[in-house]
Amino acid sequence: MFEMLMPKLRVDTVFDIDLAALYEQGYRGIITDLDNTLVGAKAPEATPELIAWFEKVRDAGFKLVIVSNNKLTRVSTFATPHKIEYVHEARKPSNIPFRKAMKMMNLAEDQTVVVGDQMLTDVFGGNRLGLYTVLVLPIAIADEGWMTKFNRRVERIALSRLRRKGLWLEEEKKK
Repeated sequence: MFEMLMPKLRVDTVFDIDLAALYEQGYRGIITDLDNTLVGAKAPEATPELIAWFEKVRDAGFKLVIVSNNKLTRVSTFATPHKIEYVHEARKPSNIPFRKAMKMMNLAEDQTVVVGDQMLTDVFGGNRLGLYTVLVLPIAIADEGWMTKFNRRVERIALSRLRRKGLWLEEEKKK
């Protein structure tokens, strides 16, 4: 069970993802979380650096969909100005929003990457479908809601078990 919480790749931020390497491996679509993955949970807009990353993703040949458990107003207000498709109130780790995003991109599981900051929603949800999962460090933990704070506590328990089993090594994180 705890192995399903293991991402295929760990990086500090989305900017550290090697897009060329993923493309070379056959990936063509990225499903990304919004809050604390792309921007802080209370940040209303994308930073200039993030806007440049969106362009880099597209220029590299990827399709991009935001899948968020947040409400329509939050997700649409963020995504629409950047012409990014989205799934709101996703109820991750359910398979449904991930499948919906893949359908929006017209891609299969073996062509899709999931990027997020939570093991229990993003990584677990992606791993359940056999997607390539990337875990990033959360941007602004102080801004998180009660459910995310609860998930983080469960993640700490899971991490301690994974470390004891020798499955989670700190030096594995790629920079």
